[in-house]
Amino acid sequence: MAADTPVNALSKAEAEAELARLAEEIATHDIAYHQQDAPLVSDGEYDALRRRNEEIEARFPELKRSDSPSERVGAAATNAFGKVEHVVPMLSLGNAFDDGDVLDFDARIRRFLNLDADAELVFTSEPKIDGLSASLRYEKGILVQGATRGDGRVGEDITANLKTLPDIPQQLPDGVPDIVEVRGEVYMSHADFAALNERQEAEGGKIFANPRNAAAGSLRQLDPEMTKQRPLKFFAYAWGDMSAMPADTQSGMMDCFREWGFSVNPAFVTAHDTAGLLAHWAEIENRRAALDYDIDGMVYKVDRLDYQSRLGFVSRAPRWAIAHKFPAEQATTTLNDIDIQVGRTGALTPVAKLAPITVGGVVVSNATLHNADEIARKDVRIGDRVIIQRAGDVIPQVVRVLTEERKPDSKPFDFPDTCPACGAMAAREIRDDGEADAVTRCSAGFTCPAQARERLKHFVSRAALDIEGLGQKQIDDYWALELIRTPQDIFTLQARFENDPPEIWQYTSGSKEKIGTLKDSARKLFAAIESRKTADLHRYIFALGIRHIGETSARLLARHYLSLTAMMQAAQAMAAGDEGARSEIEALDGVGKALVDALIGFFAVAENCAAIMALIEAGVTPTPPEEIATDTPVAGKTIVFTGTLEKMTRAEAKARAEALGAKVVGSVSAKTDILVAGPGAGSKLTKATELGVEVLTEEQWIELVQA
Repeated sequence: MAADTPVNALSKAEAEAELARLAEEIATHDIAYHQQDAPLVSDGEYDALRRRNEEIEARFPELKRSDSPSERVGAAATNAFGKVEHVVPMLSLGNAFDDGDVLDFDARIRRFLNLDADAELVFTSEPKIDGLSASLRYEKGILVQGATRGDGRVGEDITANLKTLPDIPQQLPDGVPDIVEVRGEVYMSHADFAALNERQEAEGGKIFANPRNAAAGSLRQLDPEMTKQRPLKFFAYAWGDMSAMPADTQSGMMDCFREWGFSVNPAFVTAHDTAGLLAHWAEIENRRAALDYDIDGMVYKVDRLDYQSRLGFVSRAPRWAIAHKFPAEQATTTLNDIDIQVGRTGALTPVAKLAPITVGGVVVSNATLHNADEIARKDVRIGDRVIIQRAGDVIPQVVRVLTEERKPDSKPFDFPDTCPACGAMAAREIRDDGEADAVTRCSAGFTCPAQARERLKHFVSRAALDIEGLGQKQIDDYWALELIRTPQDIFTLQARFENDPPEIWQYTSGSKEKIGTLKDSARKLFAAIESRKTADLHRYIFALGIRHIGETSARLLARHYLSLTAMMQAAQAMAAGDEGARSEIEALDGVGKALVDALIGFFAVAENCAAIMALIEAGVTPTPPEEIATDTPVAGKTIVFTGTLEKMTRAEAKARAEALGAKVVGSVSAKTDILVAGPGAGSKLTKATELGVEVLTEEQWIELVQA
């Protein structure tokens, strides 16, 4: 029952299982929102998932997963456009939901910077636009590239489309830095959105659900002329790569953007304390309905850029900024049905099918109900009248059931105990603590067609193998034709079908000699598959779909093991009782018991080991990560901090070490290179001394990293 248990009542085992569930569910929502412009849940429900994840991590910091949602931004870029690697990552923001969260934000900053409670700390405040993030790169004042956020590291090249926006200058004034990256939000006003939908309806075109989807769809047109016809606008609010900084404050940079010809939100202000921030939030919230564009909160940032630099970043977000969300909107509708969908891990996910209802100007018809416990806790039944909540997205959260309107013949929903896809038994797994897991799973594993097909879709997904021309639709098509059943089948397609192609890959028109021969599109697919045989190792590890191993932990495992076979052999050794192999991986910062158990469990299945060997036999040779940089005194070294640091906070010290290429772990072992010991150092210092680990004082550490 962990999914429904208050965070302060969770046992450690329940917390670990709940973090695993949240990581998987949030990753699914990130792909739906950022890649497909088709969110599965409302902003409010999504924020609630992230907030629960953060609260559990705060209570059990030792359980934080390496694939934690708090470490991720957005979703991988699609193949529809070229890809752009951001010189400076485009990160997300942490959230505040009430006044207390804003006060905590201020307090955290003061603690990190060691500022007194009465020391001046100026903030900026501006509306959080609900649109599509974009980055504009100028060289010598000329716009040379425009990109989406993507997964924060790599975005889509939409330069031609962005150049059609009248709000975006093609050339900056004389005197700007040689390299300027301006970042902001592409959006569509309410009036323009209404006019666009009227025009689309008259022409028999697609009707957009909301301005955000309209803006995203318009910006991702393959033909820039189509984008040019759409009424898109742009607000500038941040920057990326800069060859020089023309100001030393956030507000000063906004002044520069205005001078350079960009639109900055007219509601942008500075505030000298949290009271000023909260007053501005209340003012904008009161006139939110009158604004001609969608916003879902306010963004607060520390104004001084030197403070921003010192504060740095934590996982997916800067420490110096936060989004203060507005409350959600609600409406009432009928729940017509509950559909059970089967995921790649066998999870049976119930989806509420709603009578379409307009909430805040958006028509919604679906809601994720999470699991059987969620249905039972809220006593959700087919035919019920329900209150739904929306906070900016298409699909809402079911807040509660109007039991007073329930029909006399209503019956509780009977959650299935068999898989709707294959008929195998479906049940909740029993965790180590003896409690049943919150998620009901199909027991058939690889033999369940729904799981096997979904695993293949994951294998070729954007963050995994990302094979051009092989997406979810193609997997469905090739599955139906029995061309692909396993990951290794992908890499033998050319050998099996190049000379005897199925009809789907044959020319059906043209010259007589051409009919029946292999299409050029199939040859391109084979070439794309061939090129991915040497894809980065972390992509292959993520592609395997091992539970609890996301993109971040896949990178960590790739750097640690350097090959699929080494990782498999280590997992088998751990399964055989090799405590050394287990302690070695558990010593890595961000690795917990759930991840290690999942790794062991995956390779305990003979079919999984056979799949790895089959991939290798098919010519798969993943590219291991590059050597850790050696151009800093601590690059590649393993560091442990202990005791009280007096010249910087522990968080600041860790961030600085990682920025210099070091690996920071929480425990001392024979693999530890340096222990930085402040006053009060205890058992870690004793163990380091016994092992002969180099021990530095805080002053010596600072001198080393500044060398």
